[in-house]
Amino acid sequence: MTPAARINAAIELMDRIQSGELADRALANWGRRNRYAGAKDRAAIGDIVYDVLRKKQGCATYGQGQSGRALLLGHLRASGENPDNYFGKDRYAPSELTETERRFQHEMVSEALAASRDFPDWLWPDLVRSHPAEASEIARCLLHRAPVFLRVNLMKSTRDDVIKSLADDGIKCRPHALSPSAIQVDQGARLIRNCGAFQKGEVELQDAASQAVADMVPLQSTQTFLDFCAGGGGKVLAVAGRVSGVFFAHDVDPQRMKDLPKRASRAGVQVRQVSVDTHTKNQVFDTVLVDAPCSGSGAWRRDPQGKWALTPEKLANVVGAQRHILKKAASLVRQNGYLVYATCSLLDVENQQQTKSFLKDNTDFCLNAERHFIPLMGGDGFYCAVLRRK
Repeated sequence: MTPAARINAAIELMDRIQSGELADRALANWGRRNRYAGAKDRAAIGDIVYDVLRKKQGCATYGQGQSGRALLLGHLRASGENPDNYFGKDRYAPSELTETERRFQHEMVSEALAASRDFPDWLWPDLVRSHPAEASEIARCLLHRAPVFLRVNLMKSTRDDVIKSLADDGIKCRPHALSPSAIQVDQGARLIRNCGAFQKGEVELQDAASQAVADMVPLQSTQTFLDFCAGGGGKVLAVAGRVSGVFFAHDVDPQRMKDLPKRASRAGVQVRQVSVDTHTKNQVFDTVLVDAPCSGSGAWRRDPQGKWALTPEKLANVVGAQRHILKKAASLVRQNGYLVYATCSLLDVENQQQTKSFLKDNTDFCLNAERHFIPLMGGDGFYCAVLRRK
């Protein structure tokens, strides 16, 4: 595909996304409908779409509209590209620019962009309250693609040995400071799933800050651990990658855990999937992790659509759900055991405020440790609080 044809495809995709279709689903459906497009074309178009989503306010300002066409016009202008090199360029390109689209006043746009942070206006005060010194820098960081990280399974190999093995397969990596198991991929990310280290269970794809949260989980050998909101199981596998324990996983939607048995087998770990209403009735655990559903604001570099889909009502519903989940999970913690609360959110209303509210209502728990991770550290934004039952 020509560069102009890729822009035309991105316009079509952005129109679908603007109408409410999920970005990853829109891209997958487009690929199935357009099988002539090769892997490189699909990857390039996906990169364009996600870049537009990260910078949608700026693209809309430069393109003077919210349609797919306006957003891609704005994307080209914001990138310093001449739109005439794409619009009307060939038979597969978007149609030529209209006279209205050509009436572009750079000075007015520059003023508008100076006031724009490419962050939801209604949520900006919350980010400032949560991170007063870093808010502006965090917002700028969210405009860029997130790095690719791997987690080394320390029960199977060492970080240095894995880095050497990956290099032999054409994947260039380096250690990352957020976790002893974290390595950042600088080159060859698309080769990971077929490389030897991945197939042998020596590495898993996992954000570095997510690994750091798993490092905070207190668990000793042979103790019991329940991942209460397991999802795909990344956290329980990360904990099992550094300590031998008895591992359980639960999710309100068991379908989210469908890949966990295969991943656990590859990692050499046994994880038992359980229903809280049956198996865990009258059972308590040494450590329970609640990686709670949240706004996802800490991971908006990976899911930029979520940045614009969040509303005050949705945030309020998430905060209410977090309180309910914490209360239920707390009943599963034994005396002197630990409840670990984590979110991939940057907002205190989901983080410290939730912890304070829980401790106020549950005086049999105390705060053992607490840490914030922000994207400026390299990984996603995360919060983690380790609570001990007295």
